[in-house]
Amino acid sequence: MAFDLRSALRSLKPQRRTAGLERRPESALSWAGDEPAVGGALLLDTSVYLDVLQGRTPEAVDELLTYRLCHHSAVCLAELSHVFGRLDPAHPTTKSILKVVADTIEDIPGHRLHAPDATAWGRAGMLAGLLFRLSRLPKGEGHERRFLNDALTFHQTGPLGATVLTANIRDFDPLSQLVPSVRVIFYRPLTGLRPLG
Repeated sequence: MAFDLRSALRSLKPQRRTAGLERRPESALSWAGDEPAVGGALLLDTSVYLDVLQGRTPEAVDELLTYRLCHHSAVCLAELSHVFGRLDPAHPTTKSILKVVADTIEDIPGHRLHAPDATAWGRAGMLAGLLFRLSRLPKGEGHERRFLNDALTFHQTGPLGATVLTANIRDFDPLSQLVPSVRVIFYRPLTGLRPLG
């Protein structure tokens, strides 16, 4: 389980980057509506699961999920399973929400569920730290953990030959600016929220 730090530093060059990151114009991003239904494999970000469960995915995303090979990240599994410890068992909606999340997790095919390897962890840590520094967000508000989870998912695409599918423009646009070789397809969730379950 070796991690090649020198290779990661040569590739990401974190100390050479000092300018802040600006969100790119929408025309510079790849959107689900512009993608053919049949194409390369996808790695789903947690936002996809949540939007599917809430009926917020646009038709273009539904088509991609139907026709493309979908990989799943153990990082997203952790983000989904987090609710089993976090939600108040005495709250009246907890049981139904946990049932829906449990069904979703049980539907993930084991052979399509992937855990980050040592290289992904090492590079993701570096990339998350760089993203946090360049975004100049306040410390101690959970941004660093969020960036680490997103960077882990982001770095898993390479070995899978996949493209990230996400609604999380705020975090994945800067990640894809820092490492443009990783492809990301974005979408905007439909408005209106229906509760899980």
